[in-house]
Amino acid sequence: MSKVLHSGEEEAGFAAPLTAPIQRRSFMMYTGAAVGITALALSGCDDDEDNNVTPGAGTVDLGSGDVGVLNYAYALEQLEAAFYAQVIATPYAGISADETKYMTAIAKHEAIHRDFFKKAIDTAAPGKAIQGLTPDFSKIDFTSRTSVLTYAKTFEDLGVAAYNGAGKLIKDTNYLLIAGKIVSVEARHAAYIRDLINNGDFASDDIVDPTTGLDKAMEVADVLKAAQPFVKETISGSNVGK
Repeated sequence: MSKVLHSGEEEAGFAAPLTAPIQRRSFMMYTGAAVGITALALSGCDDDEDNNVTPGAGTVDLGSGDVGVLNYAYALEQLEAAFYAQVIATPYAGISADETKYMTAIAKHEAIHRDFFKKAIDTAAPGKAIQGLTPDFSKIDFTSRTSVLTYAKTFEDLGVAAYNGAGKLIKDTNYLLIAGKIVSVEARHAAYIRDLINNGDFASDDIVDPTTGLDKAMEVADVLKAAQPFVKETISGSNVGK
């Protein structure tokens, strides 16, 4: 697994190290000219706060305020980027040309999302980004299409619900705008994966309320509980958004 995550294949993008800085072109794709890097200033950031791993404890504290929300998103994007990097590195049996094409596109999207959040935190609050996390994909059989698509669905649905739930925690409207742009891409991924599993089942009742037409939202604690089995470090998000 470490070979996949730290292969040094910078030309591939999605196979770059988790902590590698994003290329300026990819970064600007998500910030947009109107937002720009100047929009990355975090108000009320505590310079004394340390969001790195607690020494000897193996616990990652996401932090508080907007930086905590950004670290929360960064942690989830690390997980998704690592998952799809592995899918591309070791394709499942019988993967079609179309599936390879779109899985590669998703892998690149997730790598851009991951690197965007790392760059945003490093720009606005140097030293406050969490470390590169260590994925635990031991439960996933990457040779099996069923296994890969099942977990892809899990990660995509979880990511969309996480963004939906975190919107209310974001104080800076610039970040809220960017999160809205990213969650829409994540929702497209989720729809594609669901369609691969069961053609036409792109948004069933378990994620979209049929009476309101609204997508599912999850609280930080519930998202981290669901994600924790796939990350070796213990993630603490008790102060995210506070």
